[in-house]
Amino acid sequence: MEYLDFATGLTMCNNAKWQELFGIPKREAETELGQEYMDMARAIQVVTEEVVFRLARTAKDITGCDNLVLAGGVTLNCVANGKLQRSSLFKDLWVQPAAGDAGGALGAAYAAHYIGSEKIKLRKPVSRQYDSMEGSFLGPAYDPITIERMCRRYGAVLEKIESEDSLCKRVASFLAEGQIVGWFQGRMEWGPRALGNRSILGDPRNLEMQKKLNLKIKFREGFRPFAPSVLMEDASEYFEIDSPSPYMQLVVPVKKSHRRPLPEGYEFMPLYERLYHIRSDIQAVTHVDFTARIQTVHKETNERYWKLISAFKELTGYGLLVNTSFNVRGEPIVCSPDDAYRCFMRTEMDWLVINNYLFSKQEQKNWQDDEDWQDMYELD
Repeated sequence: MEYLDFATGLTMCNNAKWQELFGIPKREAETELGQEYMDMARAIQVVTEEVVFRLARTAKDITGCDNLVLAGGVTLNCVANGKLQRSSLFKDLWVQPAAGDAGGALGAAYAAHYIGSEKIKLRKPVSRQYDSMEGSFLGPAYDPITIERMCRRYGAVLEKIESEDSLCKRVASFLAEGQIVGWFQGRMEWGPRALGNRSILGDPRNLEMQKKLNLKIKFREGFRPFAPSVLMEDASEYFEIDSPSPYMQLVVPVKKSHRRPLPEGYEFMPLYERLYHIRSDIQAVTHVDFTARIQTVHKETNERYWKLISAFKELTGYGLLVNTSFNVRGEPIVCSPDDAYRCFMRTEMDWLVINNYLFSKQEQKNWQDDEDWQDMYELD
């Protein structure tokens, strides 16, 4: 613990000790990410996976149970979760959507409910392929009056589309053309992942989509990966998975049928050279090691998002979209229509959809931002 400071201090590491041990200084924010720091991150990931597997095997030895439930911030490590699931150590794996500290609220609520109830009643899931949390859409939703009031405040130009099918078809056509859409629907997700109600969406086939989303929308390093939202019924067509992953908690391999051949010596190339090499026909969601952090989308729990992806499939033949959280680097995910519109106007998003309301960037009035918003939050 002399190398770590989180238990009693305000930082994760004892920087002087780490510099002495590894021979490299602390990397300051916004400085170049050199190979030595990439190597250190990789080493920490490998050690983390070893610890997770040892804990899992010990739990299996002690209990003899074939099912594993994970919680705690480390279990947001989707790479370790995916490897644990594919190991066949357990028949089933469950990682609750807010596995970090915020998830303690779920335990408190369950404890209060069960302690105060004479009879414990377990809810049956809406689908045999799904769980009783029903998508974890536990946050606030906003009515038309609130949305229209926001529009008057900013002088926003909007179009209201009454038909859900028409809305999904139009938005799918924008996405198929390579445009980027802010998608704001219904109740906000609970947990750190955007699951289709507070999301920024793009075309996974587009070779420039990852770079564009990182540099012009999220304002962060170009290597950051993005996740696919895939129709549950199509998941096994693109990825090596045969079970649901509704909360984006698993990293799994992309099917070989969708991969592209790699050049000789690829694994020894610098990161950014590997990053922009064409690896698959769903390039924007394929990591440099041919994996992806997937979210399976289910009609039973998020029908509108499922319809949007289905409409995109009708146009393109691909039943998945790029999904990233509706925010810029350092900010929390947007919650209200006001948050969504400001984020939309501060970035190079092409379209914004708030429930049944459609906003085109080209039709909006000149935006004057009196906040130095890039300095409002610490970098992530």
